[in-house]
Amino acid sequence: MPNIQSLPAQNDSTDEASLGYMLKLAAPMVVTTISFTIMQFVDRFMVSRCGTNELAAILPAGFVGFLPGAFAIGSLASLNTFVSQSLGRGEKKNCSNYFWQSLYMGFTYFIFVLLIMWPSAPWIFRILGQPEEILDLEVIYLRIMLYAHLVAVINWSSNQFFMGIHKPIITMYASLFGQVVNVIFNYILIFGKFGFPAMGIAGAGWGTFIGMTVASCINIYVYLSNDMNSVFLTRRTLNINPGKMLDLLKVGLPAGLGLMINVALWGVILFGLVGKFGKEALAATTVMLSYTNLATMPIVGFGTALTASVGKMIGKGRKDIAIRQTSLCVRIALIYMTIVAVLYFIFRDTMVALWSDDEKVVEIGAKILACAALYQIFHAVGVIYSGSLRGAGDTVWLAFVSASSALLILGLGGFLVTRYLPNLQAMGPWITATLSIVAVGLANCWRFKSNRWMKIDLFKRRTADVPVQTEPTVE
Repeated sequence: MPNIQSLPAQNDSTDEASLGYMLKLAAPMVVTTISFTIMQFVDRFMVSRCGTNELAAILPAGFVGFLPGAFAIGSLASLNTFVSQSLGRGEKKNCSNYFWQSLYMGFTYFIFVLLIMWPSAPWIFRILGQPEEILDLEVIYLRIMLYAHLVAVINWSSNQFFMGIHKPIITMYASLFGQVVNVIFNYILIFGKFGFPAMGIAGAGWGTFIGMTVASCINIYVYLSNDMNSVFLTRRTLNINPGKMLDLLKVGLPAGLGLMINVALWGVILFGLVGKFGKEALAATTVMLSYTNLATMPIVGFGTALTASVGKMIGKGRKDIAIRQTSLCVRIALIYMTIVAVLYFIFRDTMVALWSDDEKVVEIGAKILACAALYQIFHAVGVIYSGSLRGAGDTVWLAFVSASSALLILGLGGFLVTRYLPNLQAMGPWITATLSIVAVGLANCWRFKSNRWMKIDLFKRRTADVPVQTEPTVE
């Protein structure tokens, strides 16, 4: 693990709106997000070796477990905004104090989640109409994931902090190492190797827990290291600060609610609307989401990096550079995703056939991938502009647009199309999903171009008694 002095430095001569600068900042996040998606694929593949019931149980159980996690991830993303803006303002002590506040709130939140969802897990899956033969497996996996969330708070907060101070490579090392450990323990615990009993789906859950724990230990070790402490006073800012908690909540809660609503409604499509048209439609949907999730991860990495970069520029009073950075990232996203869309459209039959030899699955999947070829271009634009607006703290707008589009176009629209245009079959819900994503992409583009985000001042309530970092720093 490299120390902080060995990491790439930024100085005044660096062109922070250049392609090289943005690639250097975004590359570790791109690697992290792609590796996490690959790890999820490997997890599901290993569980599939245990049988159909286990494979059927892990996706809905993981989805239910991710709902409270989505709220936390969206909310804690505000840490990136405040850390990066504090860094730009030269208030490095505040960067670490914001980190501790996110940990305190995250732990408190997930203790309540655990106390509520652990005993109610069987009831949740019965309400969702899950088959009895997989219900117990879903409960087992969900309960382990609830424990894992307590550890994940450290990783999520660390990721946002290190991204905010422009040291994302630390996150990359910790995440990669944790994911390798996850895969190793999945193999040992799922199949019962080296003297351990075969635990099946429970082994996958505990493997994930162990991997997250290892990553969190690396993150917190680096955070408390001498190098980090000398720059950000990470060991001396543990005090509870209600004002900073309120800062994080004001910006983070809208994002958390918006992400949770989106995850919930995408779950409705996956398990509800598409499921009405048979298991072949669900299988085709699973294939399509596997491709689109993997393809989108590089853009998500760029969006996260852009949040930190725009936040820092706003903190330095250089909103002109923030605009140039955003325009550059939009061009990169459009070029990349246009190539992906062309490949989807040309090779859609072959891509689906790699997953299934069922002709009906291939037929449905090819049509859905045609939708994906269109919507992923707009999704890329939406993600980039969302990252930039989040760096400015414009999360109320993002939450409003995301929730409105999900509820009205994706939710209500999907229901109406399914009911009144049943001849469209599985394509109906995915057409509304495409329209929803297009609407969000265009709305976020308009918001950024309107320059209203420039009027946001996250530190306007800051008074003179808040200390400004004056200790020696390492760049």
